[in-house]
Amino acid sequence: MLTLDEARERLFARLTPLDGETIGLAEAAGRVLVEPRVVAAVDVPAFANSAMDGYAVRAADTPGRLRLVGEVTAGMASPPSVAPGTAVRIMTGAPIPPGADAVVPVEVATEADAGVQVARARTGDHVRAAAHDTRTGDDVCLEGALTPARLAVLATLGMGTVEVRRRPVVAILSTGDELVEPGTALGPHQVHDANGIALAAAVREAGGDPLLLPRVGDDAAAIERVVLDAAGRADLLVTSAGVSVGRHDHVRGVLEASGSLDFWRIAIQPGKPLAVGELGGTTLIGLPGNPVSALVVFELVVRPAIRRLLGLAGDGRVHLQAVAEERIGKDAPRRAFLRVRLTADLRARPAGGQGSSQLRPMAA
Repeated sequence: MLTLDEARERLFARLTPLDGETIGLAEAAGRVLVEPRVVAAVDVPAFANSAMDGYAVRAADTPGRLRLVGEVTAGMASPPSVAPGTAVRIMTGAPIPPGADAVVPVEVATEADAGVQVARARTGDHVRAAAHDTRTGDDVCLEGALTPARLAVLATLGMGTVEVRRRPVVAILSTGDELVEPGTALGPHQVHDANGIALAAAVREAGGDPLLLPRVGDDAAAIERVVLDAAGRADLLVTSAGVSVGRHDHVRGVLEASGSLDFWRIAIQPGKPLAVGELGGTTLIGLPGNPVSALVVFELVVRPAIRRLLGLAGDGRVHLQAVAEERIGKDAPRRAFLRVRLTADLRARPAGGQGSSQLRPMAA
């Protein structure tokens, strides 16, 4: 059996980042820039402006009573000048008028009879300097998915469109004679298909577009037909079940007969029966059928594979070191991935039973 690191290395060697597409900035949330480094073409902000509602003044004239000579609002093209002994009423975001070098907040000023009594101010008080956030020519690095804050940065730089990686289309196939659609009544010895729903959600969370295929029973010809049809429409094929050693586990056999099997089984718990190969020119990852195993292996293998197609490294998760509050058993030869709850001081206890069919501890 391969180790997890060996399996990931062999899988990732098959995958290269997808090409890009140009989209509007308003549609780019969660997407990944093809080139994460952007050279600023403008200063941000382009002009000095007020951080407060108040009065634009010359600091040298404070404290004291000043004559009001006008008002400047955000977006005003030609604000009035501030001469010695005068002040201009100013709004947050408005340009600092010529002659002024400070802003006195309205809370510490008293306006009456065409004048205003202001408190002491120092040069630069409540003034946002031009280019205090970004200067023209700055190398702005926005690696990772575009968050609201990163989109805001691009907007301030004046970018209406961006080139982003195309979202990977991930085809998902659940196999098994016992499976029925969630929302329908169960017949004897049937179970609702949890894997299709869970894996589609996991693909979306990882940044891909799920293509949920019609589930098929334990039939090699049907599995091959559905997967080959999807191969031309997907960047990655993901199946659940059919990769173990049972007589009705057909996914691995289909890979060997009609495609290529790179490796099968990895030394982890849960999730040992993982198959990776190629079918119809597209990489196929065969996950175990037990729902917890499927989600664990998705997290360890498929999620970073999707991120690799997006040009991102790793799994994008926060990794913490915690102390187990109790002894937790495991299969000695395999690396175990346990479902735990963490306390605020990073102590871990099992979230419940660790069986590969027990979803509620996984949800907890």
